[in-house]
Amino acid sequence: METAGKLLLAAAAVLLVLGLAALLLARLGVDRVPGTIRWKPSDNTSVTVPVGLMIVVSIVGTIVLNLWIRR
Repeated sequence: METAGKLLLAAAAVLLVLGLAALLLARLGVDRVPGTIRWKPSDNTSVTVPVGLMIVVSIVGTIVLNLWIRR
């Protein structure tokens, strides 16, 4: 149970940092990441696909997991 608690605290810390970074980027005027695909087929619907963000998250996640598994 102690390991699960530490894991949850680490995940919360990561989410805190990501949230603060998102707030900072919003204040700086960055409203979307390059590579975002937006499609608005009608007035009531819109589709946003953040392809650039998905690639960045995938690369960072791969690096972090490789470093974590090899220790």
